[in-house]
Amino acid sequence: MLGIISAGIAPGLALLSFFYLKDEYESEPVSVVFKTFILGAVLVLPIMFIQYVLEEEQVLQGLFIKAFFTVGLLEEFFKWFILYFTIYQHVEFDEHYDGIVYGAAVSLGFASVENVLFLFANGLETAIGRAMLPVSSHGLFGVIMGYYLGRAKFSQGKECVQWILYSLFVPISLHGLYDFILISIDQWIVLIIPFMIGLWWFGLRKVKKAKQFSLH
Repeated sequence: MLGIISAGIAPGLALLSFFYLKDEYESEPVSVVFKTFILGAVLVLPIMFIQYVLEEEQVLQGLFIKAFFTVGLLEEFFKWFILYFTIYQHVEFDEHYDGIVYGAAVSLGFASVENVLFLFANGLETAIGRAMLPVSSHGLFGVIMGYYLGRAKFSQGKECVQWILYSLFVPISLHGLYDFILISIDQWIVLIIPFMIGLWWFGLRKVKKAKQFSLH
């Protein structure tokens, strides 16, 4: 049991540490980052319950609908909701890169609990694949969400609204596409590898840009 919990949480904490330590300007308080991680973790059970009810009631079914709405929209909206209403106005959110740290924290908190539950159900032999795909993809969706919230935080008017909309709809679209590949294509590995390479490139590019904005 302890081994499964450790294997389930370790990838998320490792990725969170990676993005946290890249904040070279002014590191965020560990207590606030940890709180955000926990808030993401708490989201798992209610979201799983909603998804279970939708499936049992045959609501929003079909591969495309399931990927982009039942999974992508539902999960990313609630993560965005946590970030926007608990972190966005927080006094510690005072530079562009902070959005990336908190976005990664809420997403990896969610991914870690989801991962632990999956490993309990399917065994430790799935741990490496889970770390490389679902956990890292969740982390990168959070990084991208946080980048756009960081842009919104330091913008005004229509530009601010534009970045807020990007912070919600870009992660939803990427998450939906990720799930659609997995559930609709038999040889999904052929597409998911280039998708993940592209996702890492896109996420790290946002990390680099956020660091540049934070230094100005």
